[in-house]
Amino acid sequence: MKVGLLQFFSWTGRGPITTVYDRAMDRVDRMEDSAFDCIWLAEHHFTDYSVCPSVTLMGTHIAGRTKRLRIGTAVTLNAYYHPLRLVEELNMLDIFSRGRLNWGSGRGFDPDEFKLFGVTSGDVYDRFRETADIVQKAWQSERFSHHGKYYDYDNVMVLPRPYQDPHPPVYLAADSPDSIRKAGAEGYTIMLGPHSSNADCNYKRTLYQEVMEANGHVVGGRDLPIVRFVALGETRAQAESVARASSGWTVGAYANASKTAHLGPQTTTIKFDRKVDPVERYLNDVAIVGTAPEVVDRLKQLESEIPMNYLMLAPMSHDTFLRFTRDVLPKLA
Repeated sequence: MKVGLLQFFSWTGRGPITTVYDRAMDRVDRMEDSAFDCIWLAEHHFTDYSVCPSVTLMGTHIAGRTKRLRIGTAVTLNAYYHPLRLVEELNMLDIFSRGRLNWGSGRGFDPDEFKLFGVTSGDVYDRFRETADIVQKAWQSERFSHHGKYYDYDNVMVLPRPYQDPHPPVYLAADSPDSIRKAGAEGYTIMLGPHSSNADCNYKRTLYQEVMEANGHVVGGRDLPIVRFVALGETRAQAESVARASSGWTVGAYANASKTAHLGPQTTTIKFDRKVDPVERYLNDVAIVGTAPEVVDRLKQLESEIPMNYLMLAPMSHDTFLRFTRDVLPKLA
């Protein structure tokens, strides 16, 4: 199993903002000297849930202090970008990292972001996919033309070209069955999580396999990152305390019904059942919680059951990250 890290930049205490970035860079330094494959940077806007509005800028900073670690975007929220500007920034990041970029892109769902960036729930998916298509056209040919719903170009040359030949690996974030079917039908590599239950991840992974094969594509050995929240402690009780605090922050700041009410029922599988405490849902159905041996056993179980060949770790505390790096990662990677 490959292991990457989904890096949020949560500003929980509203202390000096530099502490958020210093903590992340401490993780980067430790990851560079460990078996982690990639740091995946989460893009969010207008929320203290994660204060990283520019994953290309953050990725370039990380590229300057590492030589081995891959740098992923999880994800660029495509609908908020001009596609030509996005591909220019991705190419520069790929060059500065000497070919270590993994490009993950997605739709997003935050209504505040939609409003302030001028997109709607009705057009965000089409904008996301058209931008993804334009970036890849720019990577496939030195000059390209595009005539779409939102953008129209003739004979465009985007410079500089990416470092990787022919281009960085491409991943699409897929959450709903409909988005998984669309991505699988076109042969895209997808990434799953982090708010889906383990059972939902199993269902989605199976659906993706079926759709890929039905459309003549081969899943093969491609990396399929699945994000899982993890909470570790010296005892299970300590781990549960960490998970409960982190889940409460996540639910209150970001993953709640107010953030998805504007989306249609077919566009997300994040469930907010009013009869189920949302924090308990994370503890019982989403997060991997326990001591190091318990977490190792559970992750190996998911590796076999889902199957999960690429874990994108979302640690629920910095102490969890340290314990995972020391006590769990060597047993998985």
